Amino acid sequence: MARKFDAGYYFSEGFHSIFTHGFMSFAAVCMIVACLLIMGSFSLLAVNLDHMLGDLEAENEMLAYIDENYTEEQARSIQPEIETLPNVTKVTFVSREEALEDYKEGRENNPLLDDLPDEVLRDRFRIHVENLEQMEQTEAAVEQVTGVANVRAAIDIANGFVLARNIATGVAVVLIGILLVVSLFIIANTIKLATFYRREEIAIMKMCGATDAFIQWPFVVEGLILGLTGALLAFFAQWGIYQMVAKLIIQGNGLSLVTMVSYTSMIRYILAIFCGTGALIGVCGSLLAIRKFLQV
Repeated sequence: MARKFDAGYYFSEGFHSIFTHGFMSFAAVCMIVACLLIMGSFSLLAVNLDHMLGDLEAENEMLAYIDENYTEEQARSIQPEIETLPNVTKVTFVSREEALEDYKEGRENNPLLDDLPDEVLRDRFRIHVENLEQMEQTEAAVEQVTGVANVRAAIDIANGFVLARNIATGVAVVLIGILLVVSLFIIANTIKLATFYRREEIAIMKMCGATDAFIQWPFVVEGLILGLTGALLAFFAQWGIYQMVAKLIIQGNGLSLVTMVSYTSMIRYILAIFCGTGALIGVCGSLLAIRKFLQV
């Protein structure tokens, strides 16, 4: 006769099985913690690189120098054409006088600059772009505008950030796939040990008419508990490691330009992802382990 769903019984049996095979349960939790920490670290690295790339996109600019034979009025007339180019978000005109003042800033004690005429510099446009990955194409488009003599853009720096972000993202995705499989294997073997230990009991329950679901649930609960325990431990460990790294970066003079996303601003998402992944690993590992023992 099929037995009704009894959560208390399932949780009691699940907890009992965890402590019966304490070492394997401990190994499974440690493996989940290690896997989630590695996955989380690379994922957070990708998130921070993407954040820094966004900041760089917001602040990064290219300079378009105008033909020296153009008057200021003629130079200003080019601005609408540049503003219509793809990937351009903001265009600011800088006159020769303003460019000279900017150049003199911080060099007030240099007497050679006192009588420097405005004509040595050119009118220019500061051009902000939306997407650094398209910066090279944007530079080429600006160079085609009539009246633009040349363009200066930090293409190598932009490409370096994009490459670093893409590599971190790719590594994170590959590691997530590999470590998920490893975690499933560890959980499945832990549950398999419990089912092997109780194989005669399972066979008797099957012969007495117990449903597969009734037999499976305690093992599913066991896997779920192991997965969530590992996920919570990994979450707090990741928090501590992240805060420590952020503190070191703030204190490091050489890394003053590096900014990190606040962990607390992502805390709900990280907790949900860790718990969801841990629960999925635990439940799937349990189902894989118990499946063959149900074939009596």
